[in-house]
Amino acid sequence: MLKFLHAADIHLDSALHKLEAYEGAPLKALRQATRKALGNLVTLAISEGVDFVLIAGDLYDGEWKDYNTGLYLVSQIRRLRQAGIRVFIVAGNHDAASRITRSLRLPEGVKFYRSDAPETCRIKGLDVAVHGQSFASPAIRKDLSSRYPPPVPGYYNIGLLHTCATGRQGHEPYAPCTIEGLASKGYDYWALGHVHQREVLLDDPLIVFPGNIQGRHIRETGSKGCMLVSVDDRGRSQVEFKSLDVIRWKRIRVDASGVEETYDLIDLIIDGLEKNLSENEGLPLIARIEIGGVSRVHEAFASEPERWKNEIRSAAVDSSGDQVWIEKVNLLTGTSEWIEDRTGTGPIGELLQYLQELRTDVDELISLGGTLDELSKRLPREFREDPESAALDNPHWLGKILEQVRPILLHRLMKKEGVR
Repeated sequence: MLKFLHAADIHLDSALHKLEAYEGAPLKALRQATRKALGNLVTLAISEGVDFVLIAGDLYDGEWKDYNTGLYLVSQIRRLRQAGIRVFIVAGNHDAASRITRSLRLPEGVKFYRSDAPETCRIKGLDVAVHGQSFASPAIRKDLSSRYPPPVPGYYNIGLLHTCATGRQGHEPYAPCTIEGLASKGYDYWALGHVHQREVLLDDPLIVFPGNIQGRHIRETGSKGCMLVSVDDRGRSQVEFKSLDVIRWKRIRVDASGVEETYDLIDLIIDGLEKNLSENEGLPLIARIEIGGVSRVHEAFASEPERWKNEIRSAAVDSSGDQVWIEKVNLLTGTSEWIEDRTGTGPIGELLQYLQELRTDVDELISLGGTLDELSKRLPREFREDPESAALDNPHWLGKILEQVRPILLHRLMKKEGVR
């Protein structure tokens, strides 16, 4: 039986994503996470006795900070070589030749595919042919797979390719191709990379995205790892996902409907965290809490968001120690009617009415966004480039922000007016 591992998007020594700004964030653990996940990949390859390992691009994360990134990679490849396991790699957009000025010669036992044309590497004794081509530059807009050669007769043929396939949300449209086009090549297995979410595009032949091996931010939630592929004597392939990550990102949704007291809601959140810990192999979690439902605690949380976010963080530390860290708390609850009764029809009531009308007036929201645009240009670049940053041209986003601002403003006005 033939066995191999298919991994992609390792992003070795990937930079942190703004977590330095948060007190108590597990910075050291995150800095080492991609290295430890790569180490887990090597350990798995050795323990499973695989014949070879495929890496479908984005081995690196762009320019090296120093040579330690390359030295660590060499140390892991040496472990594979000592076990007699070969490695086949194509460069992706993050590690294209034009992006990397520092480099180290890779050890024996590694095939790094050229970028000017597809290559075929035949593995002696296994009757396996691995076809691949690296990215020559960070942005490839053409279909690289169209030039891949015909399958080698009598061999198990693998296509190693970094691609967006037919396009995936959140990923640049690099080296696009179609599922039909890949299938028509007549290969037995397509080992894809670039898309960080695990997905089997086709079962026959198998066309697979394994996802990245370690989540790096909240848009990369859930278990991360690689595919273990087993091929029987008749050439039939089976894939099995193997987790490799050492820290896991999770969105934890909590329904606050009917909750009367703020600390009762915190207890509910902690219950959710503990449940997720037990369901995720005991790995440390970085969690984003999303609180929904209509509840009387909405105003308390929304009026003093920093206080209650840190109350939640404190409770998480008390409950789980360093096993859980709260990345963010999103309050998605609705306002119960009792608060409206207390504000009446005076100035505060008129302000609430105006905010309610503004929230649903698309033209006024667009005008408001234009007014705020100049202010947004003064924000640090990392905030402006964040996919989840201010979307001042999006009326829906502005409406949601107004809903969040409303209870904070209301809380301050009620305290000033002595409303209890």
